[in-house]
Amino acid sequence: VQLQASGGGLVQAGGSLGLSCAASGRTFNSYAVGWFRQVPGKEREFVAAIGRSGVVTYYADSNKGRFTISRDNAKNTMYLQMNSLKPEDTALYYCAADYSRTTNVKINRAEYDYWGQGTLVTVSS
Repeated sequence: VQLQASGGGLVQAGGSLGLSCAASGRTFNSYAVGWFRQVPGKEREFVAAIGRSGVVTYYADSNKGRFTISRDNAKNTMYLQMNSLKPEDTALYYCAADYSRTTNVKINRAEYDYWGQGTLVTVSS
């Protein structure tokens, strides 16, 4: 599967931004998907994940209550709605996908075989 992330940009602290990730292929609903982010000099970190059915979700503690992950399997697209953004949310955001036999989420980056190219989110103070 190929992934194409979009929606990044510049936003002021406290603002909102929505990211999208379009997937190729006809079996998107067989993949667990997630969002990760990375800043220069640091490891890529987990942001949020959603199971293949869209029912099960999981968030990093720093994002709970502010970010919402979702997916539309009919459109082969996943989303990340980010509210109450903080300067420390500034990063390159990556979408990821991995084939899954269950509806569970995957939260470790090593579990993901497919990655999008990243989209830059900059939050100004």
